Amino acid sequence: METAYHVPVLLPDAIEGMNLQPGGTYVDVTFGGGGHTRLLLEKLQGGKAVAFDRDPDARENIIEDSRLTFVAEDFQFIENILVQQGFAPVDGILADLGVSSHQFDTAERGFSFRFDAPLDMRMNPTKGISAMDMLYDYPEAELLRVFREYGELPNARRVVRLLVGGRSRSRIETTRQLEALIQPCIPPREQAKYLAQVYQAMRIEVNEEMASLEGLLRGAEAVLRPGGRLVVIAYHSLEDRMVKRFLRAGNLEGVVEKDFYGKPLAPWKLITRKPIFPTDAEIAANPRARSARMRIAEKI
Repeated sequence: METAYHVPVLLPDAIEGMNLQPGGTYVDVTFGGGGHTRLLLEKLQGGKAVAFDRDPDARENIIEDSRLTFVAEDFQFIENILVQQGFAPVDGILADLGVSSHQFDTAERGFSFRFDAPLDMRMNPTKGISAMDMLYDYPEAELLRVFREYGELPNARRVVRLLVGGRSRSRIETTRQLEALIQPCIPPREQAKYLAQVYQAMRIEVNEEMASLEGLLRGAEAVLRPGGRLVVIAYHSLEDRMVKRFLRAGNLEGVVEKDFYGKPLAPWKLITRKPIFPTDAEIAANPRARSARMRIAEKI
């Protein structure tokens, strides 16, 4: 299932976790290179599959199969789209969150600090604001929120002051301009890790990733039939924390409500009480899998 576009993470475990029924309807909300969807279709003897991806590049990987419907939209709209198109209720939903290998490796997309490239970072380059727009237009307080909340930078205030000072002289348009400005903040021995946090913060904000994930979780609860499975692969603690709380309690706060008799009212049965991680062999073959963790729950 490996392609030049993307190497799917935890591939057999994710498909097994969906507990496929031959005639069921299953949704892959992060189609990418199509690896998870392709194996899903191979395992289905009938049934239907729906694949979401807002990145126009992913459309080049569409699988020619009459059982597959491709939706070129953000997965936060999953409930409305599946209901409107007559697919709900569904039997399983898979989300492999984060950035595809293709997005990281395409320099002009601006997702990686490995290249000198325009600071774009949009999953869909035709919609929304780019990272360079954000750095130029956001008030100082909003930039501070982004780098503290989404990058978890210990010196976020200093970073923002350097960025605000830099943009007063000229627009910050490329990865190298950005890195030159914040160089005094980067720990010499942890440069790659630190820049990854900086880029993660900008990417999450530009693509509204946490809002999209919230929409996905609420939508999944609405469209899954009882007994249907939700499988989520997350790559950083912010995503995983939201998923963990929602699956444990049915809300984003993670507070388990109880009925009059003290019985928990959470709408999910946890199939994995602890996350599943890639094996050492998978990480050796695909280093980008190293931060992945997968959670599976069944709708009650």
